[in-house]
Amino acid sequence: MEVIGYKSLEKGLKNRYQEQLEIGKIYVNTGKLIFGKKGYHLCKNIEDTLRYYDSFKTPITICQVKGSGLVKKYNDEYYGYYDMYAVEKLSIIRELSRKEIIETGLNLHPERAKRFLMGYKLTKEEIEKFKYQFQNYQDVLNVIAYYQEKDLEIYKKRYLKYRKT
Repeated sequence: MEVIGYKSLEKGLKNRYQEQLEIGKIYVNTGKLIFGKKGYHLCKNIEDTLRYYDSFKTPITICQVKGSGLVKKYNDEYYGYYDMYAVEKLSIIRELSRKEIIETGLNLHPERAKRFLMGYKLTKEEIEKFKYQFQNYQDVLNVIAYYQEKDLEIYKKRYLKYRKT
């Protein structure tokens, strides 16, 4: 089986275990596939890769990858993460440019955009683009305020506003 998806990595293409990866090289896991523990991991949705890195603290890059050989699919419906995979073989196809990552985020469904915004650090200019794109989605604007602009009172303000009505 083969699956194309995305993988977040630290800048310089290192995974969470400090393994140096390279574009075009095939990496093979020889053990049993256990999601979160054994095997190489990838996600079909770009925003789901951000679950594994805090891009607000560590600069990351997102790559398009191909998984093959033995493939196990996982969903974490409780948190809304779908189409995550542990694979026997992984190859990095290419590194996405920041422009591609932002364009992808801007074109996501609002629910998926919220997950993207919770995990990917934007510049001030990019924040404005997201505010414009999602101007009719108050939940998305709240996520931008809280995660991107560090308005830690946004949900408290919202609660008080509804409480008054």
